[in-house]
Amino acid sequence: MALISSLCIFVLVAHLATPILCIRSHIHQAPALFVFGDSIFDPGNNNYINTTATFQANYFPYGESFFKYPTGRNSNGRLIPDFIAEYANLPFIPSYFEIEKKHLVHGVNFASGGSGCLAETSRGSVIDLKTQLKNFENVTQLLKKKVGKTESHKILANAVYFFSSGSNDVFAHLAANSTSPSFDQEYLQIIMGNLTSVLKGIYKEGGRKFVMLNLAPLGCLPSVRAFNLQKGVTNGSCMEKATNLAKMFNSALPKMVKQLEKQLPGFKYTIFNFFKVVADSFNNPTKYGFKISKTACCGTGPFRGILSCGGKRQVKEYELCNNVKDYLFFDSSHPSEQAYQKYSELLWNGTPDVVAPYNLKSFFELST
Repeated sequence: MALISSLCIFVLVAHLATPILCIRSHIHQAPALFVFGDSIFDPGNNNYINTTATFQANYFPYGESFFKYPTGRNSNGRLIPDFIAEYANLPFIPSYFEIEKKHLVHGVNFASGGSGCLAETSRGSVIDLKTQLKNFENVTQLLKKKVGKTESHKILANAVYFFSSGSNDVFAHLAANSTSPSFDQEYLQIIMGNLTSVLKGIYKEGGRKFVMLNLAPLGCLPSVRAFNLQKGVTNGSCMEKATNLAKMFNSALPKMVKQLEKQLPGFKYTIFNFFKVVADSFNNPTKYGFKISKTACCGTGPFRGILSCGGKRQVKEYELCNNVKDYLFFDSSHPSEQAYQKYSELLWNGTPDVVAPYNLKSFFELST
């Protein structure tokens, strides 16, 4: 989207200003960024809903490294959408509940920690994906009132729509089906069906460019490995069952978006291989600038894998590392700001083995 301005050079002739040369210039406004999903992307939406501390991060030491205060982000600092906004020359994208005091034209973040593709996942404590869609539809109406129908259409058509969802659906399935090594295919189809309907809902409002994160190797999170160890299931190695469920989701995701690409004219997508980069940084931490990948910076118990960071959840005792820059994980379930920055760089400028068919730099520049 470009705003056109003209620069004219004038000469004074008999006290009259006469333009002798006009140069047209383009003032580029970066495409907006709309963000959906779970705690990987939540900038603090859960601060504003009736939920428990389990699904919040609005207390120290969250946010200590960059913001110097807790914002509600599940990390010591910025998240991937914050870095992507910076690379795209956008301001921080405001949470949905802060839009009254922020600009809408650059985008809105609807993500909610603990949410999933399914309404049943953490029902009553989080904002599920379909409710996030309803909130987006509300924003599109506000946008029309603010800038007019034509301009809002341009903003929505050129915007990038960014998703991270599905992990909590996997954990819900594991909790309910502890003996099942794989998804019931019907359950996986329901997850994909819900995700499909949300993408179609955004498309109906004018959205065309979609970015999807696949799922990380969930069995290698400190929280999952600590759970395994406490149950005496393994010696603290990754939980193969959880990682296999993530792989099943990751196998279904590209099939789903390719189908939408065939069905919906102008629909474009790209997928970031979050699984690959998290697995690689877990197994080869020094390659990413980390010293410690198997223990979290903040938490308690084995691998600091009990979700107690900040002392506001069920377990109050927690330890905090001395140098968070050494750690891949900030708390028992979430990467550190340093990890998010590394992943954001790969997402922005990466090669097709980690982000395809477009990296985000080219995706933002892609015309619709």
